[in-house]
Amino acid sequence: MSATFWDELSRPILGLAPMDGITNHPTRHIQKKYGQPAVIYTEFVAVERLDIGDPAMLNDFLYDESQRPIIAQMYGHIPERCRRMAVMLCELGFDGIDINMGCPASSIVHRGSGAGLIQTPKLAQALIAATKAGVAAWQNGATLRDDPGAPPHLLAAVEARRQALPPAYQARRPIPVSVKTRIGYAAPQVNEWVLHLLESEPAAIAIHGRTLHQGYRGEADWDEIGAAAELARGSRTLILGNGDIRSYQQAQQRIAAYGLDGVLIGRGSNGNPFVFQPERAAPVDRYRYLHIALEHARLHERWISKRNPYRFLSMRKQLGWYARAIPGANMLRRALVETNSADEVEAVLQRYFDHRLTWEPDQKTVLSVCA
Repeated sequence: MSATFWDELSRPILGLAPMDGITNHPTRHIQKKYGQPAVIYTEFVAVERLDIGDPAMLNDFLYDESQRPIIAQMYGHIPERCRRMAVMLCELGFDGIDINMGCPASSIVHRGSGAGLIQTPKLAQALIAATKAGVAAWQNGATLRDDPGAPPHLLAAVEARRQALPPAYQARRPIPVSVKTRIGYAAPQVNEWVLHLLESEPAAIAIHGRTLHQGYRGEADWDEIGAAAELARGSRTLILGNGDIRSYQQAQQRIAAYGLDGVLIGRGSNGNPFVFQPERAAPVDRYRYLHIALEHARLHERWISKRNPYRFLSMRKQLGWYARAIPGANMLRRALVETNSADEVEAVLQRYFDHRLTWEPDQKTVLSVCA
């Protein structure tokens, strides 16, 4: 097995977990710029979208060079489609490919994808093998153009993206395949499930410490994540834990206590990219988060909502996460989540900064400031 970026990462690894509807291109850029997570994943993308030639699919695979190493995450349940998608993702210059085997959404599980694969381990193995076969084909010279079913309009777009890559990332280098999953379906079943995955030798397995049936309820079971790490001991597969990590210190404690190679931080990073960095002697200025929020809104408008203003709606929830531990935070959040553009965000924040030193943090005054 050839060395990949996983082998070059310093241990322990702290990465940004993929989150559907959140970790788009602008969010990843902000997280990398301020938090420097060691590895980043895209949101997951259905492999079927290549078959139907969805032109919007490539927007979900946008990234910039600052985000490396960056992993493209996909999901599906048909091996051949995974193989074809793998070729395209290699062409797009990603550093790794991850197969989502942990999404608990019923619409995905009922099709046999996401966490539904926990019940069909042989199919899960076939998906990993097919994805690896796609990578191998690309390393041996294959391109998306060799696929007779590839939509012509996507061919040109993919080739243009590849030609714009730095030469090192156009090279046919090793691209590792990894998996993100959960500890079980209805109940924890790490011993059976993870052993099946290990047989396929993925480069890494990131394990969320809840079952499919739990969704995001209850607490993540880190004992089960630790059991997975023990099963992988001696293999070349890295084990990353995921679930309920809210601070850098907590991440380090989990890694040490459960013998992990690292952790992925998801919701704990929302509005707080500094979660990936050691706590500083002088804490981050609490108002700095608001400046980052405006920068994030500008990026979102440029990359996501420039053609469709309604897509700024997906930025609103992220804006609210940045307003933390400051006077009038609740009312400020209410004003931010009603904005429709980055200019409106700037106007709300300007009103806030103009008045924050002179008004009492009571609800009546805050309302007048944010109105």
